[in-house]
Amino acid sequence: MAISDAYLEELRSKNDVENVISSYVTLRRRGRILTGLCPFHNEKTPSFTVYPETQSYYCFGCGAGGDVITFIKNINNLDYIEAVKQLADMSGMAPPESNFDNGLTKQRLRMFEINREAAKFFYKALYSPLGKNCLAYYRKRGLSDETIKHFGLGFAPENYNDGLYKHLKSLGYNDLELFQANIIRKNEKSYYDAFKNRAMFPIIDIRGNVIAFSGRRLNEDDPRKYVNTSDTLVFKKGSNLFALNFAKSSKREGLILCEGNMDVISLHQAGFDNAVAGLGTALTEEQASLISRYANTVYLCYDNDDAGQKAVDKALRIFSKTGIKIKVLHLQGGKDPDEIIKNCGADYFRSIIEGAANDIEFKLLNAQHNFDITTSDGKLNYLNAAVDILASLDNSLERDIYSSRLSELGVSKTAIDEQIARKRASNDRRKKKVDFENIRRSTVAPKDRHNPDRTLHPAAVRAEEQLLTNIIFSPDCYKSVKEKITADDFVSLVNGHIFKVVSERIENARSLDLTVVSQELTDDEAAVYSKLLTSSDTVGKTVKECEDCIKAIISEKHKNEQKRASDMSNDEFMEAFKQLGNK
Repeated sequence: MAISDAYLEELRSKNDVENVISSYVTLRRRGRILTGLCPFHNEKTPSFTVYPETQSYYCFGCGAGGDVITFIKNINNLDYIEAVKQLADMSGMAPPESNFDNGLTKQRLRMFEINREAAKFFYKALYSPLGKNCLAYYRKRGLSDETIKHFGLGFAPENYNDGLYKHLKSLGYNDLELFQANIIRKNEKSYYDAFKNRAMFPIIDIRGNVIAFSGRRLNEDDPRKYVNTSDTLVFKKGSNLFALNFAKSSKREGLILCEGNMDVISLHQAGFDNAVAGLGTALTEEQASLISRYANTVYLCYDNDDAGQKAVDKALRIFSKTGIKIKVLHLQGGKDPDEIIKNCGADYFRSIIEGAANDIEFKLLNAQHNFDITTSDGKLNYLNAAVDILASLDNSLERDIYSSRLSELGVSKTAIDEQIARKRASNDRRKKKVDFENIRRSTVAPKDRHNPDRTLHPAAVRAEEQLLTNIIFSPDCYKSVKEKITADDFVSLVNGHIFKVVSERIENARSLDLTVVSQELTDDEAAVYSKLLTSSDTVGKTVKECEDCIKAIISEKHKNEQKRASDMSNDEFMEAFKQLGNK
């Protein structure tokens, strides 16, 4: 059973695509459209475009596209029905009929339930006699009972009431469900608990669902300090952040990005409830994009050891593509935030935040540490490194401020500015070469991740897209040419399915708006459909143009069939020829 067109049309009318997307992406109006930095890939130049007239969006950088449902689905990692329900809830509509829930939705809901029951099990075990050592560990780290409860911390014992596996089995969950949730694992003989003798940290998404766990060893002889839930249907490690469910509601400025869970928990307990952390991986572009949706400023709070500083360098590169303001904390008084709070207190840590350096200041300071500026050679090498850093700045006022500071080393500001100008010119030439090469490569072998057939059969796919655009915007054209082509004539499987959906809707006098059509399309097909909606001005919307497109499609199809025939063996060709004669 599908959701009715009437329901989806009402949902669309109450969830304007511009209003919904603008809560995630900073949009700027350009005539009839709006543009912004794409939330689905990192970019410096806006290529993400919103079209209020067609209630759609399309990114000319990565090809992501669709309607308001598709956007909510992909931005929040939901399935289609969950996205519809979220939009319905946002607009005060009743949810679609519950019997629509598909298997994937039910599987996700069961996984959420399993994780919630596991979290309750771990919390209960913590305050049992078996959890004595784990509770002592939390106490040693300075955590109060209130903080433990707030974060839902727990303990995974070796064996408690026959173990988590048997406990969840008694609640009616089967082996496959538990295994897919990564709560249990298996060997050749049996299933067993994934977490044993570990301090447990539940990972909770922004909607309050327990989606995964991170378990810290209590036995220091264990070679694995942390064991984390693997990627599942409800959890992707590189797309989530620890404690974002709390930090997103903080009244403090920005988000503090830490390395570990305990750093975050200690900061929250000390009043810094805007702290978050990655989940056992180096910072990813998806996590940076997620942070930029909830904050205008990110404070990088990494350990002050070599590994921590390398992590800062990588984070600076990733965040530079998001447009978010970056500040770097210079940690003193301990190796990490947890230790600093214990040694020096919350007020001292607040002063560290207030004295945070921006990304350019941090880079200049780091560069200075590499050279002895009391010597002529050291000073020259530092100034050259600093020029490289300042040449990356597009803002001329910022460059002027920092070049003035550099001139305090006894070199004229004019000389420094000249070197910066030369470096920028060199960078521009290099960038133009790279851009030209990228254009050349894309022209020679264009790639389309949403419609890979475009690369193999560019002429056919162009004709297919032109035909589809014509009939979407002028359904009467379809009625005049429908006997001349079928979905099987399309070289592209994506375009063929779109044609099938569109033609059936025209035959039944149903809407072709993307919001009602998208439930019948895959994400890739929705992206292609969205792109077609941007091409209205490039087609004539005439029967003659449709007929020309059909001739091109059929011609390309015959060419491909002839190529395939040339690859046949003699026996295969004769068999195909006989079958053709019997038609």
